[in-house]
Amino acid sequence: MRLTQLFALAAPFALLLPLSAQAAWPAGVRAEYMKDCTAAASQSVDVKSAEKHCACGADKLNEKFTTDEIKQLMSKQTQPDPALRTKALDAIAACRVVK
Repeated sequence: MRLTQLFALAAPFALLLPLSAQAAWPAGVRAEYMKDCTAAASQSVDVKSAEKHCACGADKLNEKFTTDEIKQLMSKQTQPDPALRTKALDAIAACRVVK
């Protein structure tokens, strides 16, 4: 009986996990990242592959970085910390583009 109550209590929190996983990107910043990334990547691969690669990169950043870290990476006013930039490039490197 207690196990059933525990599941009933835990279920709403489990359903909220996917929502919290998408919370790292500030409003409009992901779209800006996708636009800039796709424009750069489409110079060496087709647009569809570029979009797929950039979406993968955005997902990796979302998984591994906080909102503040993403703001630092995407800031147009200041250069991001070199260690943070390297960490971001390492995370995105997992997204391979097949030509």
